[in-house]
Amino acid sequence: MHPIPLVATTRGYPAGQAHAIENVHYGSVAVVDAAGRLLWSAGNAQVMTFTRSALKPFQALPFVLDDGPARFGLTRDELALLCASHSGEEKHLAGVRSILAKIGLDDAQLECGCATPLYYDTTGLPPPAGRRWTPLHHNCSGKHSGFLAWCRLHGAAHAGYVAPGHPLQQAVRAALADAIGMPADAMPTGIDGCSAPNYAMPLARLAHLYARLAQGSHDARLGSALGDLFDAMTGRPDMVSGEARTDLAWMGAGDGDWVAKIGADAVQAIGIRSAGIGIAVKIADGNVRALHPAVYSVLDQLGLLDARRRGLLEPYRAPLIKNARGAVAGDIHPIFTLQPA
Repeated sequence: MHPIPLVATTRGYPAGQAHAIENVHYGSVAVVDAAGRLLWSAGNAQVMTFTRSALKPFQALPFVLDDGPARFGLTRDELALLCASHSGEEKHLAGVRSILAKIGLDDAQLECGCATPLYYDTTGLPPPAGRRWTPLHHNCSGKHSGFLAWCRLHGAAHAGYVAPGHPLQQAVRAALADAIGMPADAMPTGIDGCSAPNYAMPLARLAHLYARLAQGSHDARLGSALGDLFDAMTGRPDMVSGEARTDLAWMGAGDGDWVAKIGADAVQAIGIRSAGIGIAVKIADGNVRALHPAVYSVLDQLGLLDARRRGLLEPYRAPLIKNARGAVAGDIHPIFTLQPA
């Protein structure tokens, strides 16, 4: 199986008339239950997929399994930041500072690099002129503060903690391989945007991870840790994400029942507690504009959208394409149907 057409963009004139398809974005979808059984799919549910930031809750797993949050007195909000691609809002920066203070370090030890906060891209506001950004502002600084906390917990060197051979990254790799039931050497390794190792796995395995995350404390093997991570992420989705961000929208619509995490290059994972399922979507060309309509369509086809949720998530159903004058030039809409396994 190969990726299939998931989303099309259209262009036409005048507005309101049928538009012609201009571009087609291919991709794959996997819907899996908590036992790992594939229920629904589109394209190739087994396509090897770099997880990117969708991996973050599971990169925090070794620290949580070792009771690190309790050892350092981390709050639920701070645990959510360990799983976050935050927007660099003041509450996010304050939370990361608090974590670092609790472990006796500061942002000089963060090895994620510097980046303009995502807040400005998602809100459309211009960044302040002349502002100097630090690693604290990077969207992965929460994850990296958790990495440093693991190092402090275990007495490991914090310099070079992003190196694949560092004991922290070996612990992450081993915990992940165990969780998905794959040999560690079967997971292709790459370097993420924040310099930490990242791993590829079959798309259905990523969906299975989120089905288990959604079950939280009911998971037979990792229940306590997954329960803490689920509760943190769904309790403070604004700490995991940020203003005008999609993960905040998905989890907000889910009212504590949905856990969601996006990854760079158009990866999305969602766990639905009440349905006992995990969903993973990958747009093959990495174009994020196609991702959100595809995710909306999956949720809709699975019967998860009532009238209230449709209203909340309407901006993602078929976003309009507008030109520089604000005139509607077309739209971005899904063109696939899920198939039962």
